[in-house]
Amino acid sequence: MEPDVLVVGAGPVGLALACALLQHGVKVRVIDKAAGPATTSRANFVHARGSEVLDRLDALNGLPEESVRAMTITTYAGDRPMMRIRFGDPGLGTAAAPMVISQARVEARLRQRLADLGVQPEWDSRLTSLRQDATGATATLADDRSIRANWLVGCDGSGGAVRRLAGIGFPGVRVSERFLLVDGRLDPGLDRSGTSGWAHPGGILGAMPMPGDQWRLLAYDATFRDDKPSEEQIAERMRRILPERTGLTGLRLHDVTWASLFSVHRRLADAYRDGRVLLAGDAAHVHAPFGGQGMLTGLGDAENLAWKLALVVSGRSGERLLDTYQAERRPLATQVLRGSTAATKVNIAGSPLGRLLRDQVLLRVFNQAWIQRWTTYTTSQLWVSYRRGPLGGRGRRPRPGDRMPDLPCQRPDGGRTRLHAELRGKWAVLGDQAAFESARQRLGDRVVRLHAAGHAGGPALLVRPDAHLACKGGPAELARWLDGALA
Repeated sequence: MEPDVLVVGAGPVGLALACALLQHGVKVRVIDKAAGPATTSRANFVHARGSEVLDRLDALNGLPEESVRAMTITTYAGDRPMMRIRFGDPGLGTAAAPMVISQARVEARLRQRLADLGVQPEWDSRLTSLRQDATGATATLADDRSIRANWLVGCDGSGGAVRRLAGIGFPGVRVSERFLLVDGRLDPGLDRSGTSGWAHPGGILGAMPMPGDQWRLLAYDATFRDDKPSEEQIAERMRRILPERTGLTGLRLHDVTWASLFSVHRRLADAYRDGRVLLAGDAAHVHAPFGGQGMLTGLGDAENLAWKLALVVSGRSGERLLDTYQAERRPLATQVLRGSTAATKVNIAGSPLGRLLRDQVLLRVFNQAWIQRWTTYTTSQLWVSYRRGPLGGRGRRPRPGDRMPDLPCQRPDGGRTRLHAELRGKWAVLGDQAAFESARQRLGDRVVRLHAAGHAGGPALLVRPDAHLACKGGPAELARWLDGALA
């Protein structure tokens, strides 16, 4: 089958993109150079925005029940608690709660959803060359197979082949020395109601509860110089520093299932598109792990790109719409990179002055309730708006480009629903029949009509499939916006 879109990379971003495209009726193939699905993962927290994306993909089922409800982070100096932050504030108005769950489990649920939509990832399919022309792209694989597609999207990570073969620059710097990452069991167990962190002159150490009575341990260790240590060497190093940094001399690490070593880098692609080739996720931006922003930002990339690419593939929009993908998502990645880099530098403060500022000033500041609310809201990415982008606008809130809350709604047949539940490969019009017909003329059957409490008699709202407001007004205003956006 010659697909409309070839997705390279079967990680969370590639799988999410493929699911979203299939919801829009786009033919997709997914390839990955790995022999099979990953069983380990660095990412283990899905913020509220990420849960919303998974929900709109109909890929959230079962994950909240499987996740650990560990929504607090407590930072200690020895046995003295210095700061406590709580996530999952119900006042944030999210459509889906954040989750402590491994990236591997998120990928498994996305693969299940992909299979439900009739597609399986093609493993052992390594991309070796890429050629594109005015009508599509041809990917050649290591076994000499070739795949022709109208569009190709690289979701193959920071070291992936797509960006390199497309000749897109990926400048950046190393932010830190090495971190140890170990999954295993702890005796005696720590408090599983949240993550615990310890500020120590030797480096920070964090312990996050994971499903199955597992713990994820992360420690900064600039003195560990072995270039290619074994998993057992990494685990043994973690065993030695655990009691030193926590002050818990009886704490024992055992039954290690995974151990890894990594440095933090910050990178951002020069462009998200080159002709018929696009980038998403870590192929376009690499973040520090603090704040859990990497996978979250990548899932947002996938959902933003999917509806735009679907309109172009269907012939309902010109290719110019794809330029808005970079215009909306790259500035966000830049902002997130700044935040995660700053968090990394604070956490790895090496000088006595830096540690003093962190431990005696910043941690006390972050104990303020309003600072904690701001922190949880910022990391959730529920604040993301495209109002300043080419599809955004001004006026009274909500403004074009703003994220729409998950409003209680009613279908024309009287059935009750919620806004985000209707945005599964669909647009929504909150307004009268005339506004709906105006949108349907340009979007076809990919639009639904809803009534929302509090919007009766007001201007019609056209909501994008990624839950952002496209425009508001009467039938003429909706037609004008769509004609301009889809030109």
